[in-house]
Amino acid sequence: MNDIVSLIAGAETLPISGVRGVVRLLEEGATVPFISRYRKEATGGMDEEAVNRVRDSHRRFTDLLKRRETILSSIEEQGKLTPELRSRIEGCHDLTVLEDIYLPYKPKKRTRATIAREKGLEPLAAMIMKQDGGIPEQIAGRFVKGDVSSIDEALTGASDIIAEWVNESEKARTAMRNLFAREAVLISNAVRGKEGEGAKYSDYFDRSEPLRRMPSHRLLAVFRGEKEGFLRVGARPDEKRALQVLDRIFIRRDSPARGFIEAAVTDGYLRLLRPSLENEALSDAKRRADAEAIRVFAGNLRQLLLAPPLRNRRVMAIDPGFRSGCKVVCLDGQGNLLDYFTIYPHPPQNQNAQALEAVKTAIAKYGTEAIAVGDGTAGRETEKLLSDTGLADGIDLYTVSEDGASVYSASEEGRKEFPDLDVTVRGAVSIGRRLTDPLAELVKIDPKSIGVGQYQHDVDQSELRRSLDAVVESCVNLVGVDLNTASEKLLSYVSGLGPSLAKNIFEYRRANGPFNSRRALLEVPRLGAKAFEQCAGFLRIPGAANPLDNSAVHPESYHVVERMAQDIGVTVQELMADKSLRDKIEINKYVCGDTGLPTLRDIMSELDKPGRDPRGELEKFSFSDSVRDIADLRSGMELPGVVTNVTNFGAFVDIGLKQDGLVHVSQLSDTYVSDPNAVVRLRQNVTVRVLEVDTARSRISLTMKGLKV
Repeated sequence: MNDIVSLIAGAETLPISGVRGVVRLLEEGATVPFISRYRKEATGGMDEEAVNRVRDSHRRFTDLLKRRETILSSIEEQGKLTPELRSRIEGCHDLTVLEDIYLPYKPKKRTRATIAREKGLEPLAAMIMKQDGGIPEQIAGRFVKGDVSSIDEALTGASDIIAEWVNESEKARTAMRNLFAREAVLISNAVRGKEGEGAKYSDYFDRSEPLRRMPSHRLLAVFRGEKEGFLRVGARPDEKRALQVLDRIFIRRDSPARGFIEAAVTDGYLRLLRPSLENEALSDAKRRADAEAIRVFAGNLRQLLLAPPLRNRRVMAIDPGFRSGCKVVCLDGQGNLLDYFTIYPHPPQNQNAQALEAVKTAIAKYGTEAIAVGDGTAGRETEKLLSDTGLADGIDLYTVSEDGASVYSASEEGRKEFPDLDVTVRGAVSIGRRLTDPLAELVKIDPKSIGVGQYQHDVDQSELRRSLDAVVESCVNLVGVDLNTASEKLLSYVSGLGPSLAKNIFEYRRANGPFNSRRALLEVPRLGAKAFEQCAGFLRIPGAANPLDNSAVHPESYHVVERMAQDIGVTVQELMADKSLRDKIEINKYVCGDTGLPTLRDIMSELDKPGRDPRGELEKFSFSDSVRDIADLRSGMELPGVVTNVTNFGAFVDIGLKQDGLVHVSQLSDTYVSDPNAVVRLRQNVTVRVLEVDTARSRISLTMKGLKV
């Protein structure tokens, strides 16, 4: 453990004591949200981001140590593990360098060099590489015997061996890897005969660009074109420059062997080393591009999940449509379905009067306080109808993203919640619930379907899943979960639970009714002390007998709050309700054991606002009535919009049309912007100005320069 702790602390520039605490807790089964929230004394106050870095480094270095052991075992079985080699391997902390050390010993398929060695030509190669004045042809004559029938055959075999030495030389690979990193140029060309079919990648036909300067979105576009069979992609530095570097490594002096060795080095580079490092360079570039795209996606997802809810409001949700009609659902303040029906106010039926009467009746019957309209087909038309008729007067009208609603509707989760309902009705319910509690609803949908990613289907899917799951877990535990109303899916993201225990809680609640205390969780089958420790602080029970059960104070700290209340002669409930009473508390008096000042400060902060939702309040927003179609747009128009996606190259903004407009990163601000996330956030209301409209390609260019963000 100490070895890993030191490696992590060095790599992440974090205190060893804090890293040791995090690693110990991780190995004991603690989650990142629990560690960062309830174990600050053990970590030195590390925030969630730092704990995540330790966790990721712990996984990486654990894999490195396992690979070390595998390599040591392999070389030892070959009888080639010297004390010096063991020391080098055990002292290596870089996986790439470790693989370079192992390469000469790595079992490989039968190669040209292997065949030459079998003919006894390795000594010839070694003698030529001495470059001590010997003439290769004369030296080779000694090896014309047995399986070697000529001098040319001997020299060819020696050349093959030298070429493999060049490829397996740690020094050469390091030098070439550095050269590739500095000077490799990515080259992409159209696959012959597919230029027309792959026209969408025409920007990357016959293109070359320094690999290290290519932004992630362009790299991923190129790799997608290659995967789809429209592009051929390579990456390499200048060949002459590369051979000069290798010659300096392998050519020691002028000698009769110089030309022969240069030819062998060239062969080793072109046939073995360059393809290997080219693949490595492209793989590394892909990993970096993936990591950046995943980072952008995760950031967008976090903003979307933490969008302000319209809490405890009775909502009518409309999934709009033309021919198939608009599906309408009515929900109570907790998101429960009360009623549903279909109206046909748009062409071809045009049943305006009947539709409006049905909506008016439902509003009165169910006390609707807000209306959520999906932003898909017929969305703007439905909003206009409700606004123009005055039907929504006094009721807040919201546009809600439909991204992923159809995925939920057809999912197992959707069928489980509403087994007897049509998928379109489920979709309408999802739209309404996204308004009242976006986090609770969006966790039911695969994040890749929510529409806030950047090339999400092209990146490493396991890394994407791990990152997005971590974001969802973080958001769920930051906000907290109502134990008595949460869906099974939402519960599964609570610290320490997972799908199995979430199902058990859900089934227990259905069989026994609402939980009246956090301690009652221990009656749930297979939910033991460890799981209770990890999850309890993130679960809320509004109206519980113990008010702390509806706060982020962990049950392990209840005794501290009870002692505080007892010391000043009040109840816990009175202490939580009266700030003047809390001001009398001297928290230093309560430091003891594992409860230090960080935990005590968190407790006092939570007592100030128990169960506080960190997501803020929902802002009202309306699109411009002057724009209904892309043909209505004119350069210079200023319009309200909503940020729907943030990428490295800019932000997409919904201005009320089917097509979102793009505010390029250079147009986000009057000053230079390196990271769009520093200027805008997902679902932010903004004002934009139209720069250019390409009707043929349905592209809208926008700017925010000179406008108030």
